[in-house]
Amino acid sequence: MPAPRLHRVGANRRYFRPLLFTTAGTLTTYTLYRSFAPTPSHPQVPSTNFPLPQKLPPIPSRIEQISRLRAASPTNPTSQIYDLIVIGGGATGCGIALDAASRGLKVALIERDDFSSGTSSKSTKLVHGGVRYLEKAVKELDYNQYLLVKEALKERAVFLETAPHLSMSLPIMLPIYQWWKAPYYWAGTKAYDFLAGKENLESSYFLTRGKAMEAFPMLKEEGLVGALVYYDGSHNDSRMNVALAMTSALYGATVVNHMEVTQLLKDSSGQITGVKVRECLPPTITSVKKSFFSSSSPSPPSSSQDTSEFEILAKGVINATGPFTDSIRSLDSPSATPIVAPSSGVHIVLPGYYSPARMGLIDPSTSDGRVIFFLPWQGNTIAGTTDAPTTISQHPMPREEEINWILSEVRRYLAPDINVRRGDVLAAWSGIRPLVRDPNARNTEALVRNHLINVSKSGLLTIAGGKWTTYRQMAQEAVDEAISHYKLTPSIPSPFPTTPSDSTTTQHLLDPDIPGIISIDGHCITERLKLIGAHGYSKTLFINLIQHFGVETSVAQHLAGAYGDRAWTVASLSSPTHHRFPARGHLLNPLYPFIDGEVRYACRFEYAQTAVDVLARRTRLAFLNAQAALESLPKVIDIMGEELGWSEERREREWKDTVRFLESMGLPRKLSGMSRMEVEEGRAGRFDTEEEHSIDGPAEAEKPLKQ
Repeated sequence: MPAPRLHRVGANRRYFRPLLFTTAGTLTTYTLYRSFAPTPSHPQVPSTNFPLPQKLPPIPSRIEQISRLRAASPTNPTSQIYDLIVIGGGATGCGIALDAASRGLKVALIERDDFSSGTSSKSTKLVHGGVRYLEKAVKELDYNQYLLVKEALKERAVFLETAPHLSMSLPIMLPIYQWWKAPYYWAGTKAYDFLAGKENLESSYFLTRGKAMEAFPMLKEEGLVGALVYYDGSHNDSRMNVALAMTSALYGATVVNHMEVTQLLKDSSGQITGVKVRECLPPTITSVKKSFFSSSSPSPPSSSQDTSEFEILAKGVINATGPFTDSIRSLDSPSATPIVAPSSGVHIVLPGYYSPARMGLIDPSTSDGRVIFFLPWQGNTIAGTTDAPTTISQHPMPREEEINWILSEVRRYLAPDINVRRGDVLAAWSGIRPLVRDPNARNTEALVRNHLINVSKSGLLTIAGGKWTTYRQMAQEAVDEAISHYKLTPSIPSPFPTTPSDSTTTQHLLDPDIPGIISIDGHCITERLKLIGAHGYSKTLFINLIQHFGVETSVAQHLAGAYGDRAWTVASLSSPTHHRFPARGHLLNPLYPFIDGEVRYACRFEYAQTAVDVLARRTRLAFLNAQAALESLPKVIDIMGEELGWSEERREREWKDTVRFLESMGLPRKLSGMSRMEVEEGRAGRFDTEEEHSIDGPAEAEKPLKQ
């Protein structure tokens, strides 16, 4: 009998020891995790009715920024010379301003129109390496194309790190209608994954015919073999651009929109010493309201626009004006050889039901060999782009033949029972892609596929070409070249302690207790520098907005995605509805989640100065639906007029200027002739459905309005 008892004891020990070790290890691991786990960076929700966003340094008002520019005038006895003046407020220009300011350089940025008013707001909204560029690199054995894709894939990951509220991954389907293309596309997408390395978003995968139809029900099923799905990034381009501008201001840069450079200043030896600028806005009285970012009292009403010209001194000037590069180069030298070869890229916007909410589509072989994308964006569907030579203009018009070409290509891939109509085009725009030629190259016809940096004899540094995805790398290279050429030395701490807010800015920038704020140390830090709105952002932020402000779910999701942790301020600036739910936020248009608080926030904290600034770049309504933007225009003008002190004459001018801009966004001519009173009466929406959604859109546009 003893033997069996010993056997049982040995068996118990055999099972008991592993259980004991496992339990002890689990408890130890949990204890260490709880001890060293990082504190969540999202803001703690206050118990008040108006929770404040995570505290950040105050950003100077536009009036204060213009005062800084005047402080660098040669007529000022205590003139403070800038290290750099950047001309152009697109992605590249604002990226350069942020890079330079976050290294400790004294930098000013001058933009003739608005941040992202040109090419940077009219992109395909993709953050991508470019599968087509990779294909060309392999087919043509082009090493430069390979490097471009490699660089773009690296930068794609930076977007998701520095602006998670404005960027996201997006699966894109590549439908296959010939079986022999399946292994070819599979190899291409896997090479794309491999090239991304550790920055890869998610692995590509193959879908059978049935699964492809399940994922993209609008797809044409006849002849479909299957599909490959790969991942790229998508973003809100102009909001990203505005975030770059405001973050550079947060780090001490002087950024001013609606101000034009009219002359490059030179010394006796012909070297550039600064610029002459002119205010582009008409005179008005602006009242600077108290900021949620600042504890300082509101400034008294003062004139924010002065049409007189004045000069600004700087050690170096950077030309980052995209399609308008040659116009600045001609200010330097009238005989300068043009380097920009402008190309027109037209996009159209269709209703959201044309594509799944979370799946895009690429047509790699259109009828004429070009590539077009078919992508969900902001609740609608974007299709484009074309690629054709064009002339440079400030607001290029999309041509009807280009719109119809995109529609015909879309019809090739969608189910035959889906009638893609010309009248379904909610908006259409044309962006100018600034392809460039190297002025130092022997073959002047050869276009540079990525970007180039050139310094003229007089010292004008020009950066041109490239694409949205690589803006940060371009900015880093431009600032590196500027520091070397102009012999600049970064100053620490932040520059220009001339206003009360500046000392606060410096203190906060050096405060290690603010998550996402990185101290200035003279080196490039933009790979990890979070943009404004990202510091306290979380994917569940919209729930807090609903609970504290009573905004609609769609509105809360939109605010969190467009403003990040600044959504607290936007929601608090929204008017009460005097309803149980939603309690706050008057919609600018019932079809879209844009609310009145966004207009106030844009005026107070994002330097919005015109109705177009708000409708096109702060919100995206003009890009989503030109008619809805027209219907919202009276509300926007009234709110901005209250915020910025507009006269009746200025309000009337805003109406005319904005309607003219909306024409370039695809607004039908029969709507552009309406008065404000007619729009407010609702006549813009009283069109016969059959007329409005006719395939023969251009011909129908000539019909008189129906009473």
